[in-house]
Amino acid sequence: MKILVVEDEAKTGNYLKQGLSEAGFVVDLAREGFDGMHLALTDSYDLAILDVMLPGIDGWQVLQGIRGAGKEMPVLFLTARDHVDDRVKGLEMGADDYLVKPFAFSELLARVRTLLRRGGKAKESDVLRAADLELDLMRRRVTRGERKIDLTAKEFLLLELLLRRQGEVLPRSLIASQVWDMNFDSDTNVIEVAVRRLRAKIDDGFEQKLIRTVRGMGYVLDTDAQ
Repeated sequence: MKILVVEDEAKTGNYLKQGLSEAGFVVDLAREGFDGMHLALTDSYDLAILDVMLPGIDGWQVLQGIRGAGKEMPVLFLTARDHVDDRVKGLEMGADDYLVKPFAFSELLARVRTLLRRGGKAKESDVLRAADLELDLMRRRVTRGERKIDLTAKEFLLLELLLRRQGEVLPRSLIASQVWDMNFDSDTNVIEVAVRRLRAKIDDGFEQKLIRTVRGMGYVLDTDAQ
């Protein structure tokens, strides 16, 4: 699942991105209000975590923009503003939860998972599919046909990325930034190795191959792969 974090304090933002990534989520981090608004309105997220006090426009305005555009993703406010009036304002504007800093990451993670369960019960996007391959985001489970497939955390994130952008050739640089949160290094073969291992688990033993290498460009998951 994909989470947007809008947090201008560098240490907190990096802490959130690392912790949520290690918990198995794909995380985008914006450090000011306009960037957060742009990402929220132009990409698809399962949850947004917003600070209130942001450069550019504040978290209240970002939330207004999200709801004004008809986006129904759950929104969690994470802020040092602990006045009752602030909490009431956030909830009345359409926020789904409000957590005051400082916070325990375990509590944040529990709230995130609760919001995702609430918002995801009726959403088809909880399960990503291609042919007979299914990835269940909530249960962290992958199956192909009748076979259950065990993946590492990084393999799961890689497969989720390929499925979310099914039919699109993904360059190694994009995969490196989204799955490993690093700049692409042409001297490393970590991506090639990961794709090869994932392909062995997903495609070996099946007549229809789903993951394909596009030479000189990257990788694509589609139902026309051979």
